[in-house]
Amino acid sequence: MGAGHDHGPSPEEAAQAPDFRRKLGIAFTLVFAIVVAQGIGAWVTGSLALLVDMVHSLTDSAGLLVALVAATLMIRPPSKRRTWGFRRIEVLAALGQAVLLVGVSVYALVEGIERWANPPEVAAPELLVFGLVGLVLNFTAMMVLASSRGANFNMKAAFLEVLMDALGTLAVIASAILMMTTGYQRADTIAAFAIALMIIPRAALLIRETMRVLMEFTPKGLDLDEVRRHLLAMDHVQDVHDLHASTVATGLPTLSAHVVLDDSCFTDGHAVEILEHVRHCVAEHFDVAIHHTTIQLETEHHSEHEAAGALHP
Repeated sequence: MGAGHDHGPSPEEAAQAPDFRRKLGIAFTLVFAIVVAQGIGAWVTGSLALLVDMVHSLTDSAGLLVALVAATLMIRPPSKRRTWGFRRIEVLAALGQAVLLVGVSVYALVEGIERWANPPEVAAPELLVFGLVGLVLNFTAMMVLASSRGANFNMKAAFLEVLMDALGTLAVIASAILMMTTGYQRADTIAAFAIALMIIPRAALLIRETMRVLMEFTPKGLDLDEVRRHLLAMDHVQDVHDLHASTVATGLPTLSAHVVLDDSCFTDGHAVEILEHVRHCVAEHFDVAIHHTTIQLETEHHSEHEAAGALHP
């Protein structure tokens, strides 16, 4: 009987994360400036679309602040109590931001229904000015975050929030132009609905992705049945059980398994060789490369004993 760990990154190395604090700090400052501008604009113009976009921007700024805190915690080194450091905080931060986005969307839909029956007068020219100011600031924030948007869940959520806010600002600008040219005041409410409907699907997708990590589902793209078949096809491998795979954080998939070998492998030196084959197979053969593996090698007798112990604790 034996156990092995791969030659991939150590927990200390794997727990290290890129530092995105500067980019997040700049983006937070820009988006909070949007909140101030849109808050003033909503008060001056009476626009629901701008008010909803302001609440959206406020949510974005709060989300970016959370992302900034998460990025700060993520680079803290691991310890004996936190062997992965705070890597998973990026998943929790992204989930929180997605839930906030859904809440803003629901608010927009409810308030929009009330305003549809009695559309208020909206100062369209002023609305256009504040919309353009918000768009410029949003575009600048997007450029700051664009190159790192795929780095992890945290940065993905941050970029998504700024992008959705920019699209919402475009809807505000479109409604202002429509009201200025046609006088159709319900354009403001339609823009508010459009902003909400743009947010919900993307927020739902982010919630689904983060929940997969928190529930420790198998990493997307990895078929454990295929992994089992490949391991069982190796010489001297009799069985594979307790096969588990999950994701600690972005870029950190893990896998563990108990591999039952012929008894002779533990006396003729084959066990170590097979262990290396298993590690190489998991790291190189599949679409999801897993370098952090824990493999326990067992004799058939130990496997039977382990199974009996599980049935009769």
